[in-house]
Amino acid sequence: MSTETNRQMIAQMKQEQLPVPVHRLHRWPHFVGLYAGEHVAATEFVIGATFVAMGASTRDILIGLLIGNILAILSWTLITTPIAVQTRLSLYTYLEKIAGESMTRLYNWANVLIFTVISAAMITVSCTAVRLLFNIPPQLQWYPTDSLFVAVVVAVGMIVVLVAMYGFNAVAEFSGLCGPWLVVMFVSGALVLFPALAESVLGRTTLNGFSDFLLIGDDSIWTGTNAAGKPGIGLWEVAGFAWAANTITHFGLIDMALLRYAKKSIYGLCTSAGMLFGHYIAWIASGIMGAGAAVLLKSTIVELDPGDVAFRALGMSGYVIVIVAGWTTANANLYRAGLAAQAIFHKRSRKMVTFTVGCVTVAVACFPFVFRQILPLLTYAGLLVVPVGGIVFAEHVVFPRIGFTRYWAQYRNLPHSVPAIASWTAGLIFGFGLNAFEVMSFYYLFLPTWLFTILLYTFLAKLYGAAEKYPEEEEKERILNEDIREFQREQALVEGDPVEDPSRQSLVLRWISRVCLALILLLALKVMFQSPDMRTYTSNRDLFYTWAFVLTISYFATAYWVLHRFKALNPQHDN
Repeated sequence: MSTETNRQMIAQMKQEQLPVPVHRLHRWPHFVGLYAGEHVAATEFVIGATFVAMGASTRDILIGLLIGNILAILSWTLITTPIAVQTRLSLYTYLEKIAGESMTRLYNWANVLIFTVISAAMITVSCTAVRLLFNIPPQLQWYPTDSLFVAVVVAVGMIVVLVAMYGFNAVAEFSGLCGPWLVVMFVSGALVLFPALAESVLGRTTLNGFSDFLLIGDDSIWTGTNAAGKPGIGLWEVAGFAWAANTITHFGLIDMALLRYAKKSIYGLCTSAGMLFGHYIAWIASGIMGAGAAVLLKSTIVELDPGDVAFRALGMSGYVIVIVAGWTTANANLYRAGLAAQAIFHKRSRKMVTFTVGCVTVAVACFPFVFRQILPLLTYAGLLVVPVGGIVFAEHVVFPRIGFTRYWAQYRNLPHSVPAIASWTAGLIFGFGLNAFEVMSFYYLFLPTWLFTILLYTFLAKLYGAAEKYPEEEEKERILNEDIREFQREQALVEGDPVEDPSRQSLVLRWISRVCLALILLLALKVMFQSPDMRTYTSNRDLFYTWAFVLTISYFATAYWVLHRFKALNPQHDN
């Protein structure tokens, strides 16, 4: 195939079908903001309550969550990011090269369904805060029981859809704007409610040391006893939960869609912003907030929804955190759903496909049962996609090391790959079979399933031609890749490099936004450590409620202005 023919073909391809060009790659701050925003989410309120209901102990939470989240960071860094950086392709595009159109279409439909439902759940969680503003009663049925609730869902959901439509930069920038504030607010909420917990357990609002923290945790938060009064989950189950919570994105390789924009593989460590500051701190903080809110409301943590907990912890800012935390997670997942759908409908633009998927997502979000079933959904979704991650890992990492040919199915012009389809099917039977027979803890099923699929796919691929050599096809692939890089270099000359805003005004506003966050945290620390009695505590807490909301508005106003200035100077870099 000639270079001219290649260039004509490249010009007709959608941007999402091509490798990410060098001039559109991002540095590590983009990914810190992206993962902090996505993984400090409204679901953290639900998961924090789940650990309490499942009866984890305080020490198991502190140590088990740390182990599990570090393992998740390593999974992104050692498995997902290297493949994403080396190929610069999303999983959906890569899979079509190695598995053929039929399996890819089926897999993409599965991902559209998964991420549509996850996004819908996040939107519904956000609306638990908004419903309090309009005195909408709790939605306890599987269907909506108030027309005003439906209107709220549509209004909140369409913002998510519009952000996701404008691609990776919009998702990363929105998450980067919200991420630092979300971390500060989760920590602040725990600090604000801890004196109330201390008073209920110790009879005083102050702590004398870490031993008091453990005592309060064991007595009123992570008691080691589940809702049925039986011994709860242990250390390794907590660790497994934390590791398995995001298998869909790291072992399942879904996050190739985001990490293909990373300049270096080491940027996989940026996921620590989500796992350590997000999951670790947020899950612990949400447990504290839930227990504290239950004390104040004379209720139990499992009877409260995220809006109730956030309002008791943060006042008016609590409404904002539940809404924003839901948005940031829904944005990234709806972006992924749009990519999967666009891979199915090649002739449609990603924006239009994402808009269509987004409208369906908003409709699903009107049904409250979705968010109440989010934890089983996440776990089973991970087990569903992990075999596909194993197939891609085998093709990209294992095959070159054992002398097999990468992309062999494409070189043989196979409409579908029997080894890939058979391995995915067998992997699902294997994984769900282990679960049915309760062979091991559910949280670790993804590991043997992943390894089983890698071994089976490697064996079957050898039978179907992966061990053969295809020199002519490999040379055509090399020439095509060179032509793509040359085409993208020409694009880069037209777009130019990003321009930083040099104005003093933006510099001042950037510092004001940081000071706002620092002041919110200082006010929370004042509530925690300068409340010697309940009267002082109530006064300090009310002061925090007022000024945290004022500082929240100030933070978003100044941070958005800085982001707006940057985008005005770099309109060509919107994707």
